[in-house]
Amino acid sequence: MSTKPTLCFLTGTLNAFAGAERMTAVIANELARRGYTVHILSLWDAASCFELEPAVRHDALFAQRPSFKTRYMTTVLGIRRYLKRHEIEVLIEVDTMLTLFTLPACMGLGVRRIAWEHCNFDQDLGRRARRLARRLAVGTCEHVVVLTHRDRRKWETALRCRNVVVIPNALPLPMPRETVPATSNVALAVGRLTHAKGFDVLLHAWALVHRHCPDWRLDIVGDGELRDELVRLRDGLGLQQCVRFLPARKELEPLYRQASLFCLPSRYEGFGLVLLEAMAFGLPVVSTDCETGPRELLSGREVAIVVPPDDAAAFGTAVCTLIREPNRAMAMGQAGRAFAAGYDGREIGKRWATLLAGPDAKGRSISPASSI
Repeated sequence: MSTKPTLCFLTGTLNAFAGAERMTAVIANELARRGYTVHILSLWDAASCFELEPAVRHDALFAQRPSFKTRYMTTVLGIRRYLKRHEIEVLIEVDTMLTLFTLPACMGLGVRRIAWEHCNFDQDLGRRARRLARRLAVGTCEHVVVLTHRDRRKWETALRCRNVVVIPNALPLPMPRETVPATSNVALAVGRLTHAKGFDVLLHAWALVHRHCPDWRLDIVGDGELRDELVRLRDGLGLQQCVRFLPARKELEPLYRQASLFCLPSRYEGFGLVLLEAMAFGLPVVSTDCETGPRELLSGREVAIVVPPDDAAAFGTAVCTLIREPNRAMAMGQAGRAFAAGYDGREIGKRWATLLAGPDAKGRSISPASSI
């Protein structure tokens, strides 16, 4: 009989092309392959954008997203019934905001709770509820898992807590056997079309690139509320012929393989998962120096050219540098590929397994100061 605890990942939905949702599927699959009984409970929508192992059970409380102000108690009771029915032993909350539901839902059940934060600590979106939820999470959960050491230090300083551990995101795909040929004149950017991702800055940067390297094209892949605004900006800059907006999709490998350069213009990130993907394919990278995520991944390594956020001129100049210096771009891509290999899903899965083994095991190979 297995001694591994029965797990449940609680998330908003898996039917969205976003980093937290994708990583939930990746880690749930990896733990299922390690012999855990794994459930995923979405608050709404039983569909998933990402493939799940047959052993992973995925359910949803509601068919569509409800108003949680009016359905709060229904949600709490639904979570509680699910945990009891399936004898869940460890609940992993994929967002500290979910603590507002899980704290009352788990009362008296003896369920171990782990909160998994995908936003950086400074990214509270001005919501008092999120600040409250974070305080409740560190006060009532066994652990809070964050993605970077910089973020852990912010949690510990602001909330005076010692139960925050660092487990970085895993490379969400098998390590590609070969690097991209890098023979195209295509740069790639991937992400939600939101203010945080800085695609308006990238468009202004590309106006500079287009003046100096007119035979290059930029593909921006993603959906979001700023799509129409960004399309208007592209057209206003006269970039219709060299910038394409492509919809979000599950299968990104063909786009990585068709590109020769990757751009991440974010104003802030929790981690920067697409950086790992791009580096795994051997793409040279131009990235902003976000305090959490990219700065920790990229600083001090010859795997990218890093520029300040919100600096279109610096970003465009960096892109032109890589275009004009193919040997440097190739060396950077090779170094990035070697770096990305260290984030293999099996290695990150080991860290989760150690954490899940319980308080007595946490000192062996994972601690608040552990690192890749």
